[in-house]
Amino acid sequence: MKNKYIRNMIMIGSTITVLAVICGFFLCGAAGAAISFALGIAMLAVFINYTGKRYSDIAQLNDYLDKVLAENYPPEIQDQEEGELSILKTNIYKVTGKLKHQKERLANDKLQLATAIADISHQLKTPLTSMMVMNDLLMDEEDPERRQEFLQTQSAQLARMNWLIQTLLKLSKLDAGSVALGREEIPAKELVVEATKAFEIQRDLKNIALLTNVSDMTVKCDKNWTIEALQNIIKNCIEHMDAGGKLTIETEDTSIFSCILISDTGCGIAADDIPHIFERFYKGKNAGKDSVGIGLALTKTIIENQHGQTSVRSTEGAGTTFEIRLYKTIV
Repeated sequence: MKNKYIRNMIMIGSTITVLAVICGFFLCGAAGAAISFALGIAMLAVFINYTGKRYSDIAQLNDYLDKVLAENYPPEIQDQEEGELSILKTNIYKVTGKLKHQKERLANDKLQLATAIADISHQLKTPLTSMMVMNDLLMDEEDPERRQEFLQTQSAQLARMNWLIQTLLKLSKLDAGSVALGREEIPAKELVVEATKAFEIQRDLKNIALLTNVSDMTVKCDKNWTIEALQNIIKNCIEHMDAGGKLTIETEDTSIFSCILISDTGCGIAADDIPHIFERFYKGKNAGKDSVGIGLALTKTIIENQHGQTSVRSTEGAGTTFEIRLYKTIV
């Protein structure tokens, strides 16, 4: 009876019942009045019971929303009944589930961001510390050869920092969705030539042979970003090969996807490291001392942003094969 709407409806129903009783008395006598009175009371009872149940359900939903606002998510109430109120319940529970999932994702993203910042700080701190030490030594060093050695060390550290910062900026742009990747038909041979050109000196210094078996197929992709992805894999392969190794690049063409395979004869990847090799800042047990663990992560992000797939198979001591699949049609 606290609800104004119910009180008004009871008053209206009572008035109509009284009028019906009076009319029934004059038209049909006492029996007509009694029947009118009984029907009026029955209708009021049904209305009060039905309306009370609906308001009880609404109050239950309101309590549920209060708990959601207080971030105390209760178990979902399964309602299989029909009607608008049941649909409203279902939609509220769906929204609540999405909010809970988004909250969990935000918490996870926050944790990953904190971890990434810590990793970035660590990666930048090492070359910065080395450069500060070199700078102090340069101030007191008079031997020209030693000064040249210190300068070369500083130059290498600066190059490492520049690569790290540039790579992080690229990852940030891809993560933020601020980069619109193109999708055009590029000859696979053109991609391979451009990707390997930057490593000619490194291959010559380590006497690494380059073998290619690239067909005349075309790849539907963003040329510059795909070359970036290939170069990160090639760089990783060269770094993990001894002198006299062999780098092989092959292509496969199917009706569904275009595939580029990059293989090396390096030290291989440990079985425990393979599931994590594309994770950011992950360094396996066979990683080099200067490895940052971000190049392959960038490759994976670039390919996935083109709705492709990146995978790896490897045997320790026998070499590694990276596979890039770029699908011809995006569903």
